[in-house]
Amino acid sequence: MLSTGLPQGSVPKLERPGPLRDRVYEALLELITTRALQPGQHLVESELAGHLGVSRQPVREALQRLNSEGWVDLRPAQGAFVHEPTEEEADQLLTVRTLLEAEAARLAAAGADKAGVEALEAILAEGMKAVAADDVDAAVALNARFHAKIMELAGNSVLAELAAQVDRRVRWYYTPIARQRGSQSWIEHRELIAAIANRDEQLATRLMREHTEHTRRSYHARAK
Repeated sequence: MLSTGLPQGSVPKLERPGPLRDRVYEALLELITTRALQPGQHLVESELAGHLGVSRQPVREALQRLNSEGWVDLRPAQGAFVHEPTEEEADQLLTVRTLLEAEAARLAAAGADKAGVEALEAILAEGMKAVAADDVDAAVALNARFHAKIMELAGNSVLAELAAQVDRRVRWYYTPIARQRGSQSWIEHRELIAAIANRDEQLATRLMREHTEHTRRSYHARAK
C-alpha cells in the first residue's frame, strides 16, 4: 500500500478521450469527494501518478487546480494536502444548500407529474436497500441522485446551475455522516415524495428545509 493510502479498488478509471489534465483532475476530485483521500492527507505526486497510470505533470496541474478551488492546500516546502474544512466553511455551504433545496422542492411540487414521482420512488427504493446493506458509498451516491432529481423536476436552470456548484461539497460533507443518518434520511425522503406527489408546495418546502437542516446539524455533531 502506498503512503497515499488509497483503499483497494478505489481509484477510478481515467475516461478517454479528453485532455489528460482534466481527467486526472476529475479522478482526484472524486477520490477527495468520496473521502478515499481523507482531509489532511498528504498527496505525493509520484504516488498519485503511479496509481492513475500517468506522468507527474498532469497530476501537478490537477493539484494546482484543486488548490485554486479549495479542495487541496499547497504548503511551501511541505507539498500538497487534502483540505480540512472548518466548521464555519461547512456551516455556510450547508446553509446555502438548504435555501436552494427548499426552493427546488417547492417548484418540484408545483409541477409534479406521475413520471417524476415514480423516478423519485425508484431512487428511494434503491436508497433503502443500500442502507439495509450498510453500503455507505451507494447510499451517498443515491442521496445525491435523489436531490439532483428534485432539482431537475424543479425545472429552473439557474437554480440547478447554482446547486451543481455546491453538489460536490455537499457529498463531501455528507459522506462521514451517511451511516449516522441511515434510514432516517430516507424516511424523510419518502415524506418529501408524498408532499411533491400531492402538489403541496408549502409542505414540500418545509420538509426539505427540515431535512437539510438535520444533515447540517448531524455534520456538526459528528465528532461530539
